[in-house]
Amino acid sequence: MTRTLLTYGDSNTHGTLPIVTPGIYRRHGPEDRWPTVALAALGAGWTLVEEGLPGRTTGRDDPVMGAYMNGQTGLRIALESHGPVDVLTIMLGTNDLKTRFAPSVARIMGGAAGLLDIALSEPMQTRHGGFKVLLICPPPVVETGPIRDQFWGAEAVGPHLADAYEALAASRGVGFFDAGSVIEVSAQDGIHYEANAHRALGAALAKAIAAL
Repeated sequence: MTRTLLTYGDSNTHGTLPIVTPGIYRRHGPEDRWPTVALAALGAGWTLVEEGLPGRTTGRDDPVMGAYMNGQTGLRIALESHGPVDVLTIMLGTNDLKTRFAPSVARIMGGAAGLLDIALSEPMQTRHGGFKVLLICPPPVVETGPIRDQFWGAEAVGPHLADAYEALAASRGVGFFDAGSVIEVSAQDGIHYEANAHRALGAALAKAIAAL
């Protein structure tokens, strides 16, 4: 029986390349994006739904990019658009580090908690016949590159998210993975991942998914 993996996240799940010129859209190919790398590593019997939206937050309407960046709204849509889902990965929190959101560990963890509450709710679990969840903490942002002004203050918060996410995952009984344990953000923009990082993350996450 084929199992379905839904990878839910932001630009780093979408596969956005490190930014050189703001406003220019570039995306890694499927051979490099971590969700497709993970799918290949999982082997036969899996299918993939890539659900990465650049700019998506854990649960905040973005006054610049739009209300649809709210990850909690998007998760409901994704879980009702696709199915049945067997494994859901959630990797969000990077965009919550933007200065305009006055980022703090508590605020971002609260957003992640809202996502888990939606995923683990009885209606969603019943709809899909039950599915596993893997909460992934993104690696810390570095304040560098062409859009660093949007992330002023992120370095003070980002490194502390992994411990909070791990504790949150334990409290909800879901899987946890710290992406920062295997990759770093690109030195080009301090936010996105180079191809080698995507490949390393995909390989590591395939093992974490298989172990759920």
